[in-house]
Amino acid sequence: MSAKYRVLIFGAGVIGSAYAIKFIEAGIDVTLFARSNRFTTLKENGLQYNEKGAVKSIKVNVIDTLENDDVYDFIFITVRYDRSESALLALKDNQSKNIVTMISNSNGFSSWLDIVGDRLLPAFPGAGGQIKDGILYARFPPKVLVATMFGEISGLVTERTENLAKLFKTAKLPYAINQDMKAYLITHSVSDIAMISVLHSEDKIIDEKKAKTRKKAHKITITLKTYLKAIQKAGIAINPSALKIVLKFPNLILDFFFMIWLRTKMVKDMMLPDYAISANNEMVQLNNDLLKFLNQNDIDLEIHA
Repeated sequence: MSAKYRVLIFGAGVIGSAYAIKFIEAGIDVTLFARSNRFTTLKENGLQYNEKGAVKSIKVNVIDTLENDDVYDFIFITVRYDRSESALLALKDNQSKNIVTMISNSNGFSSWLDIVGDRLLPAFPGAGGQIKDGILYARFPPKVLVATMFGEISGLVTERTENLAKLFKTAKLPYAINQDMKAYLITHSVSDIAMISVLHSEDKIIDEKKAKTRKKAHKITITLKTYLKAIQKAGIAINPSALKIVLKFPNLILDFFFMIWLRTKMVKDMMLPDYAISANNEMVQLNNDLLKFLNQNDIDLEIHA
């Protein structure tokens, strides 16, 4: 397996770096595409990461330009949603046949397909964390909570989805093949918009104490329910279907759940300045594109908190 596949990870942020480490440790041939300071840091220091409090470094092949005839079995795009089209345009003329977009998406795949065609294989990462002072602090939650999700737009299980499954299995990364990635990504975008937009406003971080209030938790509850109902009206299945239970829970119970969530370390990381600015840019784009999608389906969105 490790000798058969050649992988390029386009984007050396948290997600790209986390998967690069797992793939390299599994003996897979990995190249990491990075730019500017990140490229220089990776060249000079390798891929530095924190493991149980100790800083380690792993050697990685890193590039900052990609030739059209530099062919990979899989190219993983691991950039933010607001940078997705520019990343795909950079790969438009590359001859690699499988482009795996590990990116949020709130408006379907038509614009992405226009750029790379049927090479597109939508996915979503099962990892998180932060990079601080050039060091990766990665989080791979338990499989019961989240796994790498991917699948053909058609919903069919194909040879390349089976090969991608083998790749993740080799790297001992939990994964699942999803038969409706459009619904999954839109549903996930709705969850992100509802939860993260409460923490960030116009590039500003809400005070940590204020973020933990019942008022903030209630805003998440109302926003999430409103958005989930809206995408259902637009003909999008809530995916995973277990999330439908959100619509049945009383607001009081959801408010309590989100108050607990607002006190987690994950949320504390989200309120760091660098994360706040980048997350806000992505959420604005996701929300704008979701509203366009809903408008195209004659659905008006009104949130009454």
